[in-house]
Amino acid sequence: MLKKSGLILALLISTALFAYNPIREVNIAPTIAVSGNLNHTILQKIKKQLLEGDFDSSLSEEALNHGISGYLSLIQEGLIAPNKPLTIIDFSLPSTSKRLWTIDPEKSTILHHTYVAHGRNSGNLMATKFSNTNSSFMSSLGFYLTAETYYGKHGYSLRLDGLEKGLNDNARDRAIVIHGAEYANPEFIKKTGRLGRSLGCPALPMNDFEDIINTIKNESCLFIYAPQKSYLSNSQLLAKAKP
Repeated sequence: MLKKSGLILALLISTALFAYNPIREVNIAPTIAVSGNLNHTILQKIKKQLLEGDFDSSLSEEALNHGISGYLSLIQEGLIAPNKPLTIIDFSLPSTSKRLWTIDPEKSTILHHTYVAHGRNSGNLMATKFSNTNSSFMSSLGFYLTAETYYGKHGYSLRLDGLEKGLNDNARDRAIVIHGAEYANPEFIKKTGRLGRSLGCPALPMNDFEDIINTIKNESCLFIYAPQKSYLSNSQLLAKAKP
């Protein structure tokens, strides 16, 4: 009888193990070799689009160069798929300028170009101070992976995961997300001479934020740039991306 019970128990355990499926399967993309020539080709095509397109402001060459280099490095590491867009926020520009670009590097086209707010303690017209600390109410520089969408106090929003240790890796804990805000609308500039400011989130105009979130959600690359020496010298990702 004992042997029979043991056999039944073994069969039940075997059946349970066979039927078990994990809730979420993590797929690691294969690494992809990215050549310096590809980097140069993509840069030249996008620069051509930026020069020939009818844009209200100019993306700085340094922001573009670093953005493309880091983007290709992340593809090579298998952290993002090569068909995902790249979004660059250029904080070398004042908040009165459209300083967000979403780029399709494969097609070398600009998908979105609009205003974006910075954190209230990062500066007034210009963002000049940055932090990775909770309750600093500052923006954080560097490369991010876009994550899942959700509905919160700002409505439809997009979570961000910072990819740079010590520079922006507290983004999720700080609730740094992309969302829409009335203070990020151009009408706010007419009243105050600058865009409104967030608690650290890259907040977008109400007319644009939903389309942009839907374009860049689910593991695309976001790069927030400013000409700050401490970031440029401490970014391990940019150091790895150097030819």
